[in-house]
Amino acid sequence: MTETPHALGESRTLWELVQRRADLTPDRPVLLQDDRILTFGALRDRSERVAAGLWELGVRPGSVVAWQLPTRIGTALLSFALARLGAVQSPVIPFYREREVGFALRESKAAFFAVPGTWRGFDHTGMARRLALELPEPPLVFEAYDTLPDADPAVLPPPPASGTDVRWIYWTSGTTSDPKGVLHTDRSLIAGGSCLAHALHLSSDDVGSMAFPFAHIAGPDYTVMLLLYGFPAVMFEHFALPEALEGYRSHGVTVAGGSTAFYSMFLVEQRKQPERKLIPTLRLLAGGGAPKPPEIYHAVVREMGCGLTHGYGMTEVPMITMGAPDDTAHNLATTEGRPPAGMEIRIVDGEVRLRGEAVCRGYLDPVQSAAAFDGEGFFITGDLGHLTESGYLVLTGRLKDVIIRKGENISAKEIEDLLHEHPAIADVAVIGLPDPERGERVCAVVEQRDGAEELSLGAVTAYLRGRGLSVHKLPEQLEITDGLPRNETLRKVLKYKLREQYA
Repeated sequence: MTETPHALGESRTLWELVQRRADLTPDRPVLLQDDRILTFGALRDRSERVAAGLWELGVRPGSVVAWQLPTRIGTALLSFALARLGAVQSPVIPFYREREVGFALRESKAAFFAVPGTWRGFDHTGMARRLALELPEPPLVFEAYDTLPDADPAVLPPPPASGTDVRWIYWTSGTTSDPKGVLHTDRSLIAGGSCLAHALHLSSDDVGSMAFPFAHIAGPDYTVMLLLYGFPAVMFEHFALPEALEGYRSHGVTVAGGSTAFYSMFLVEQRKQPERKLIPTLRLLAGGGAPKPPEIYHAVVREMGCGLTHGYGMTEVPMITMGAPDDTAHNLATTEGRPPAGMEIRIVDGEVRLRGEAVCRGYLDPVQSAAAFDGEGFFITGDLGHLTESGYLVLTGRLKDVIIRKGENISAKEIEDLLHEHPAIADVAVIGLPDPERGERVCAVVEQRDGAEELSLGAVTAYLRGRGLSVHKLPEQLEITDGLPRNETLRKVLKYKLREQYA
């Protein structure tokens, strides 16, 4: 019995994809964590038992179940059990606290809420029960860390047949306002994961890794890839370097990554012993979710001895474009790759718009949904970019990340890319700050490399002049920081915090 990854990608639902992969390779591993191994067959069988346990708790097809759980094998089992039942899942990042969690429970009208108990010193159960008391219809709170609901699958109804019903509510980060509830279907998640899998040219011999929260949209994105190609991934409940390196090495990881911040972290470790390959089996770093300066690409290839492919995605569209290992170095360094078949990209007044199966169905708030799509059904991203003649996407920034100085538009990303090449700079964020004379002034916030002589504004502007940057784009303010503020998912820089700090 053989099926190609492309044929598997035509599965109507995630549960159908699980079943088909389990029939093909039941004894091959899918998830690895410490000394635990879960096979594709066990993923199907144990998820059905968990689904039966959830059924006995009262979960039914269409029930809204929120879960705030770390990246663990048990979390994947719970999620696939809910997919087996046809419940509506609302994953919540484990690092979120009262404001974001309360908002997600209230807006989703969750009837059930799975939590890890006390995790990393924080009492999630206590928080969940406090929040439940504030809701008109409080959810049933239950712990799902060491033990999961379990019962005989004979009680289960048939699995869902449709993959186009909304069964997922993901949450945007909510860094500047309340989060948005993003509506996805099984088919939109399968489409996103298929794009990632096919672009990376992976095989059943690979070993991947999940160093990001499983509750992030990257969770199903990555898991779909495992199901399509039949290879395993190592799960990291808490990712930190150098502690996590033993997991990468002992399991023979061939594909790692996450986002630009992860690449930088691996580079820092590689530079401690440049003569020794950091992860001997590693052949590819891959990720997305944040801009990638060209110098990061070149540094990874040069110093780590592996490839780097980067892509473009967001909670609303988990995978839009992806670089491929056989792309040219120029395209891998300077673009976000190409879209897969079925993803339409349209550039309108410099802004990227999208239409395709991987695009979300909108937001929980119908007003937000109406504003998110244009008259032809294209999703309005708020990102700026253009397509090359050969169809590669180049991102140049975000609409809200354009600095308007004396009426002139300045791309923060253009300045950041140049400063990333400065030998004394480890990381940088360029922001616009209110200015009574200019409207906005350009401010560079810099993390310096260890041991580097402290930079001055004059030195930075001289360097940028030497790189050919126009005078009107030069920073007028320089701030040195020990660490840029980042979120806890893909470690994106939180520019709103920098604007608040330095305005």
